Amino acid sequence: MEIIKLREDFIKLGQALKAAGFVETGLDAKEVIAQGLVLVNGEIETRRGRKLYDGDEVIFDDDKISIQK
Repeated sequence: MEIIKLREDFIKLGQALKAAGFVETGLDAKEVIAQGLVLVNGEIETRRGRKLYDGDEVIFDDDKISIQK
């Protein structure tokens, strides 16, 4: 599990996937999100700009990101 510490109030989903090293580029993030391969708090998320806040969890390809303040 990757932990992302927030510097601001939120981080966008595409940025979180890149920061965790799950994808290499913003285009890669856009593609996997659009394909419905990313879960946020247990639900499929198709918006790359979805804001993630403290306590949110992201799952992609059996890997998890925990967002923490």
